[in-house]
Amino acid sequence: MADSSSSRVTPQSTMGGRGGGSLSPALGGKGGSSSLLLTTTATGGASVPPLAATYPVNTLMELKLSPFGNAVRGLVYCTDEFSNSIVLKKSLPHTTVSSEVFIVNASSVISQKAIEYDKSGGGEDGGMTEDDARKLAGVDDLDELKIPLPNVGRKMLEERERRAIRLAEESFRHINQKASSEGQKIFDKLLKACNEVEWRGESILVLKEIRVDPPYAADDCSLIHNGGGGLDAHSLERVKKIVSAAKS
Repeated sequence: MADSSSSRVTPQSTMGGRGGGSLSPALGGKGGSSSLLLTTTATGGASVPPLAATYPVNTLMELKLSPFGNAVRGLVYCTDEFSNSIVLKKSLPHTTVSSEVFIVNASSVISQKAIEYDKSGGGEDGGMTEDDARKLAGVDDLDELKIPLPNVGRKMLEERERRAIRLAEESFRHINQKASSEGQKIFDKLLKACNEVEWRGESILVLKEIRVDPPYAADDCSLIHNGGGGLDAHSLERVKKIVSAAKS
């Protein structure tokens, strides 16, 4: 899990533990959406607090992990009951990546604590200064972390899932296993430029009226007429230019 900016993901443990459960992500962070679907999981019949309650989103925390007690610090980005995991995000200013993401198995956590910081800016006794806390969280103002996360309904999440599946299926239809890599490259360029492009065997059909045959050079483009279409020699020349540019 990561935000839209570049991140480095570091798994801290294997998945598992705490028995079964339902998926209860609580996505947060600067500019992130959220879904806080709190449930409880059961281990040996006992009720267990949901991870989202133990590790609140947008809280700076330090976790000590078994077996050696090594500590990880960061902003709680989300939790997942199904995989029993906690995701911490640590901002990395002045680097080529914006943040480092730690995925931690909750069953490996020995202890956890919210990170306190010195608002006076002194950072006495080795404590964290307010400036250090802002850098760790990746925000300009720590008050941003106090802004309530918006509620996300199940219906909206299901619609996003259906849309993602539909787009993936459409993408798969654009891949021709029988075509050469050069042919697939030409197809992708034409699809980006013309939108309505499909495979006919190993040939590419553009707007249902222009065919590009293997080996997919400009001379392999031809105008076909299916019931008096609207494309002409000018359209054919445009397709030839796209094909030539893709091959160069």
